[in-house]
Amino acid sequence: MPGLTPLALDRSHIASALDEHEPDIVVDASGPFQAMDHTIPTACIAAGVHYVDIADSRDFVCGIRTLDEAAKAAGVVLLSGASSVPALSGAVVRHLARGMDKVRAIEIAISASNQATAGPAVSAAILGQVGQPMRIWRGQRWTTAYGWQERHLARFQCAGGIAIARRQVALVDVPDLELLPERLVGHPAVSFRAGTELGFQNRMLWLASWLVRAKILASLAPFARLQRPLQSLTRSLGSDRSAMIVRLFGDVGSQRIERRWTLIADQGDGPEIPTLSVEPIIAHILSRQEAAGARDAGEALALGNYADAFGRLAIDHAMEERPAPPPLYERVMGDRFARLPPEVRAIHDISRDGGAMGEALVTGAANPVAACIARMVGFPKPGHHRLHVHFQETDGSETWTRDFSGRSFRSQLSQRSGWLVERFGPLRFDFDLPSDDLGLSMVMRRWWLGPLPLPKWLAPRSNAREWAEGGRFHFDVPIALPLIGQLIHYRGWLEPAPTQ
Repeated sequence: MPGLTPLALDRSHIASALDEHEPDIVVDASGPFQAMDHTIPTACIAAGVHYVDIADSRDFVCGIRTLDEAAKAAGVVLLSGASSVPALSGAVVRHLARGMDKVRAIEIAISASNQATAGPAVSAAILGQVGQPMRIWRGQRWTTAYGWQERHLARFQCAGGIAIARRQVALVDVPDLELLPERLVGHPAVSFRAGTELGFQNRMLWLASWLVRAKILASLAPFARLQRPLQSLTRSLGSDRSAMIVRLFGDVGSQRIERRWTLIADQGDGPEIPTLSVEPIIAHILSRQEAAGARDAGEALALGNYADAFGRLAIDHAMEERPAPPPLYERVMGDRFARLPPEVRAIHDISRDGGAMGEALVTGAANPVAACIARMVGFPKPGHHRLHVHFQETDGSETWTRDFSGRSFRSQLSQRSGWLVERFGPLRFDFDLPSDDLGLSMVMRRWWLGPLPLPKWLAPRSNAREWAEGGRFHFDVPIALPLIGQLIHYRGWLEPAPTQ
């Protein structure tokens, strides 16, 4: 950028360097920011110098706000995260969210070309996250996930272009996980995944993540020095194509929709993307469009600010909108779903992510044999429990994770041949859903062990019911086995978790 002078500075002498050179703005593009404190932006405040960085470390970027009062007093602007995250991702999310009455979930993924060589700082930042715990907002509450786990296959395509398919991506910790739930109506669930182009590299990182999660290894960061020579061995594999996708799921009026923005960088231009926010942010600061203070860069730019930079590179990007599928129970029940009490419909109004909170009373097994089976399934202990249910929808199927005072069990629900299908591990049950204007029941019709149909007389006995009472969703779920007796009986109430 014209007028900029690159300088190699020792961090320990930053104050004297600022006095000597008297810059208007300092841009920190070093890193890894995961291992850094705010020494440089603090020195910039003391020197009366504006500051920008390309950090993607959650703690570093979100922590910059602690310098806000001092920056305002000095009349300088400090913006952290002028990178792919949170600056570019924030601009895209705000653009996609325009006109939405409620945002339910945000899913972001980045896949780097194998020919995009990672420097030492980037390598250390990546490996330092593998297997480490992170806070993630889903089910309308904060939960714990782990770096480089929960792998997905991602597909990237711009209209009329050649798709990038079956790229592996896994969870990574970025500022967006902290920032976006608070910035959008609906407090949406937010996930961010990243991955390399070659599948075996992602699988190796996933395997290593379990070693760190189990505390067999403290961190993979010390191995960062090996990444470059190892990468050189596979440099000839793969392509020069990198990609990014941002998906928003939400409501416009009564319509459930998905909006997505996809970027594909060809000709090895992917590594340029993390730097593209710097130039327009500097222009804003110098033209006094940014107020003094210290904050993240997630709201500094609009998507249109990237048009010139995208045009100079081999970058294609596109946006699309599509209807999201109706809730699973609505698809199974058809018109009868609309006649359910609103409290029951609200619990089953699931699009990508949701959560409900309440209480449950659990009655335990009838005998030691039943108690042993209940423990193997993971049913909660008898007693009075605080209950949270996390609903996660993917491609029309739902996963329900029921948390009884910290003890969880889950099942997967889907539709098949007009039935509601619920899976517990290898067991599959087909339910009919008779209903009226008071609520619904779950009546089991068939069951399987893997692919094998099992006789109905051996099936668990359960007359599960859902209804509305006192403005709340209520449930009653008894489960017993023939010849053995009751495994569990849990009943109680739920309310959708507040989203404001």
